[in-house]
Amino acid sequence: GNISNTGKMYAKIDFKKTLKHLYQPSAKDFVVVDVPQMQYVMIDGMGDPGTSQAYADALAWLYPVAYKAKFTSKTELGSDFVVMPLEGLWWADDLSAFTTGDRDAWKWTMMIMQPDWISQDMIDTAIESVDEKLEGHPPPTLRLETLDEGLSVQILHVGPYSEEGPTLARLHDEYLPDNGFVETGNHHEIYLSDPRR
Repeated sequence: GNISNTGKMYAKIDFKKTLKHLYQPSAKDFVVVDVPQMQYVMIDGMGDPGTSQAYADALAWLYPVAYKAKFTSKTELGSDFVVMPLEGLWWADDLSAFTTGDRDAWKWTMMIMQPDWISQDMIDTAIESVDEKLEGHPPPTLRLETLDEGLSVQILHVGPYSEEGPTLARLHDEYLPDNGFVETGNHHEIYLSDPRR
């Protein structure tokens, strides 16, 4: 392992591997998983992710805050980890906004998972550090929050977002009712490649 300047041994943890069942699901079949309680740096917003300034601002803040928290963890705690991929919760007041493609009505929470040893103080310090570099103020909903999703159904989608519809229809119209499941939370996406590309 590496030795930090405090003399502690540490190894870089990759939660995509330690939580492989959540971050590397099958692309063939829906899988039922019990998602443990996890914490995330989050920002809420509304609008088309392709054109919304709020969405662009959310990503402009989330990534540097997440990287600053990781750097602080490595230097101050001797605990290094791979920054996790961007994730998003999606919903709308009228769910037909998703089937009709009314992207301006989409509501979202964009987020990046944080290890349980990352504290609110560390996030506050990261926000202050990023605030000195970025123009404008942090989005008011920027926060560290715990999410407890529990029993969930997931699948890996490979391809453009525009082709996600049939998979979602299969999930909501077939798999969930056929297996006696009822939706209790928001649609949750994990972007294993950069969603901005």
